[in-house]
Amino acid sequence: MGILYLVPTPVGNLEDITLRALRILKEVDLVLAEDTRTSGMLLKHFDIQNRLMSHHKFNEHQTADAFAARMEAGENMALVSDAGTPGISDPGFMLVRACVARGVTVQCLPGPTAFVPALVASGLPCERFAFEGFLPQKKGRASRIEALRTEQRTMIFYESPYRMVKLLAQLAEVFGEDRRCSACREISKLHEESVRGTLAEVQAHFQETEPRGEFVLIVEGCTLAKKEKKSSKYNKSNAEEDDSSDETD
Repeated sequence: MGILYLVPTPVGNLEDITLRALRILKEVDLVLAEDTRTSGMLLKHFDIQNRLMSHHKFNEHQTADAFAARMEAGENMALVSDAGTPGISDPGFMLVRACVARGVTVQCLPGPTAFVPALVASGLPCERFAFEGFLPQKKGRASRIEALRTEQRTMIFYESPYRMVKLLAQLAEVFGEDRRCSACREISKLHEESVRGTLAEVQAHFQETEPRGEFVLIVEGCTLAKKEKKSSKYNKSNAEEDDSSDETD
């Protein structure tokens, strides 16, 4: 019986890779990569010569069980994504599920993932959080944001630079402009930056300064005071409507 290793790779600085990750990538029979070109450059940088095969969101439905069967027969494989930990907004779940179903051992190495440093450095509570990753681009996006309006845990979103201002505007409209947040980009890279403030303030910043790089947006959860404030506004609005109705009658 073989083993599946989930191997995190650097999200920025190549020094973030672990010694164990390098050893596993050298020793396994096969490295499964989200993009063989990207992973090929990583292996070349560390002078690792090993076989690479594609395993990405467009073929994982067809390849997961076949790879799991090979591991059941004795092969050891490592799964890597372009950056970070496989399975976190990247392919990985289907292969892990197929391995678990066949009794193949799955080991996930500790290592880089974008949202952890962004969360810890945000200045917002991080003992409890809700990881949302990428929101739907179109269908279901508005309803998902509305469902999170009263979420009390700190929330984590991934977003591209092209939709960052739009996301901030949507969240400000539903959560309230005064909700605190931290927008972190280019984590562990030369131009790493965190912009902190209210949703309105951070939105204004990126309206003036073009967003660049991939973002992790950390948003404050809904506090009891904020919920009561919104409820008070809602009740006041209803009361005014009732008064207006009485006058009409």
